[in-house]
Amino acid sequence: MSYQPGYDPTRPQPPISVVPAGPYPPIQYQPLPPQMVVQAAPSSDLATASMVLGILGFLGGWCLFGLPCVLAVILGHIGLHETRDGRKSGRGMAVTGLILGYVFVGPMIALTVLVFFGGVIGAATPTPTSTP
Repeated sequence: MSYQPGYDPTRPQPPISVVPAGPYPPIQYQPLPPQMVVQAAPSSDLATASMVLGILGFLGGWCLFGLPCVLAVILGHIGLHETRDGRKSGRGMAVTGLILGYVFVGPMIALTVLVFFGGVIGAATPTPTSTP
């Protein structure tokens, strides 16, 4: 091993400055202001259910005879009532459920009635038979 001239490993070394000295004054940091934590209002479960049922009615309500659409309308109105005074959030979800429910409940009920009455009328109507 080679040592530099004048280096004594037993002698303590001078402290090294972390902040380089320069022409600028050191930065003074201001203390952070106290932070206020605000708790969000809980979401309305019925408004969430209304939106989910409205989406289900949109995607597959035709095979469920419009039942999700009807439930979306009912739960949407209850969800609107729950979110009226601001103690619960989710008013947008309730409105979304109502819109999807109302838009698709009419056609789904009409389709259900047509299928039901078509089946009843088809079963009650005698089919003509030809006699040779």
